[in-house]
Amino acid sequence: MIRLIMAFGLFLLCATQAFAEKRVALVIGNSDYDSVGGLDNPVNDASDLAIALEGLGFRVFLGTDLDRDEMLSLAESYGVTAADADVSLFFYAGHGFQVGGQNYLVPVNAHLTSGADIPEQTVAMGDIVSRMERSDGLKLIILDACRDNPFEETTGEGGLARIGSAADFMFAYATQPDNVAYDGTGRNSFFTEALLSHIYTPGQDISDLLISVRKDVIASTGGRQIPWDNSSLTRQFRFDTSPVTASEETLLWQVAASAQDPQLMQLYMDRYPQGSHTSDVMAFLDSSEPQTRKLNIDDQDVQADRLWKLAQRSRMRPLLEFYLEQYPDGANAEQARRLVQSIPRREDTTPGGMCERLATHPRDSTASLTGVPFSRLKQNALTAIQACGAAAAQSPDLPHYVALLARATIAAGDVERAVTLYQRAAERGDLRAMVSLAQLYESGMGVPQDVARAVSLNEAAAEGGSLDAMINLAVTLFEGTSVPKDDARAIELLQRAAREGSAKATFNLGVLAQDGLVGSPEEALAHFQKAARDGEHQGYLAAAILLDEGRGLPRDPMAAAEMLLRGAAEDDGAAIVQMTEGAANWSRDTLMEVQKRLQKAGYYNSTIDGLSGPGFENALDLWRNGGFVAEVL
Repeated sequence: MIRLIMAFGLFLLCATQAFAEKRVALVIGNSDYDSVGGLDNPVNDASDLAIALEGLGFRVFLGTDLDRDEMLSLAESYGVTAADADVSLFFYAGHGFQVGGQNYLVPVNAHLTSGADIPEQTVAMGDIVSRMERSDGLKLIILDACRDNPFEETTGEGGLARIGSAADFMFAYATQPDNVAYDGTGRNSFFTEALLSHIYTPGQDISDLLISVRKDVIASTGGRQIPWDNSSLTRQFRFDTSPVTASEETLLWQVAASAQDPQLMQLYMDRYPQGSHTSDVMAFLDSSEPQTRKLNIDDQDVQADRLWKLAQRSRMRPLLEFYLEQYPDGANAEQARRLVQSIPRREDTTPGGMCERLATHPRDSTASLTGVPFSRLKQNALTAIQACGAAAAQSPDLPHYVALLARATIAAGDVERAVTLYQRAAERGDLRAMVSLAQLYESGMGVPQDVARAVSLNEAAAEGGSLDAMINLAVTLFEGTSVPKDDARAIELLQRAAREGSAKATFNLGVLAQDGLVGSPEEALAHFQKAARDGEHQGYLAAAILLDEGRGLPRDPMAAAEMLLRGAAEDDGAAIVQMTEGAANWSRDTLMEVQKRLQKAGYYNSTIDGLSGPGFENALDLWRNGGFVAEVL
């Protein structure tokens, strides 16, 4: 058994940004249990999160595979240091359970034979909380400890209980109170993988981060696991306090375009097969003589910093390896090497990981998995069937792999078999299976057409947390053809989907507010802007139109220009077409503001006149290929 206790006092401020506040974290992962079955992921989860937290300015106390005395000793050392911290964090991965509403964390040497053993064999969650209460700062507790309780015959209960909290506490659970979470089929649990994928998002408040994590875990498990949180924070907290910037997808494209590097271009295609810049990448890759641009020293420093920040944020192993190839002695090379070691190679993936990569529905995309369009799945259907069949056999408690097997099977042309698989997964509560089966019943493909059955399936999926089902139901209720028209409930469904992270629902609420059906023009603008930030890029154009025309709110050419330039960088080219071919539809004030910003960025050197022309078009193309929006807007 390996027992590791480490206290990292080093602040890696040079790696990202300087933090004015004192940040301290206690991170424990227990996997190698003496008397019960071990867990695959907790040590990895704790070690990987420790690396991430160090890069975010935390002093980390890390312990893995600890016995009870070691857990309490490390907790006490942490508590002393955290007493005057502005932010103190506790993360635990391993076995945990509740008795009578009290939560207990299980050391690796626990031997429970009766309820009387619990006080002396486990660590009460209250012992950790009491140490954190010494601090007046924010206190964050993240528990990825809701695995099946191996002592259930002794304790009588499973899962973890909801914990009440005083001011400035936030509790985040891997799954709902009184429920269990999955250990994961790869290096990390589903919950910790999602947390690691979002923790470096610039400018994201922790409440929005947890929404993103919840959305990813629901997608990855087909709704069988739903993270939950309970907050009494009195102020906002951001893990990464740097300014909000473009999406990972846009930044990867701009890094690749600036470097003119075929390897980065191909990485973009692999990661974002339906991305906004696929046509740009394909044009580059199809060119007869792609050239790698020589960078001057200043360019190299800027490019290295941008590349590192993107690699750290996205956790793409090929991007980290590319960074190390280009800058082996760079300022962040040592941290990059540590991060690379924590991310499996693609060839080392598990059947579950391969199944997810080959067959995940695009609407179930996560920060680390973008999903596969049906046309591409058809090309790899047999490989996907093999991987998903193996994953379903290895993880029989996760019906989502059966749903992915069904999608691969229908892509191979065996509709009858796919329907059977979808039904099996839907009966066990998989949300994607329910939504896909509803589509089959609605269209009559492979089953007798049954619109009522389709509605029923979408109702069940929406109740379980499927954002797609909520939107599908809302559309059905607005149309009022197969069910009675009910605009009020349709709006409620869209509002719920928006709260739970659906950019499409947020955009649709903006349209309704813009049309005066619900909400104000100010709310329409806010919806469009949020939808755009969350990936529904047409929100940028919609927001720009409101600001340019002053629809129900004051005209604001400067803000309209900002929206247009963000859209130009992130969408599929629509914003540039609107500003060039459709320049007459915009006020000259707004286009002049666009030109001023392009001039400030060094891309435009013609007259500031609000008119389109070759110089303006060229400047917009240069901006799209390397504007790095947050640096100029």
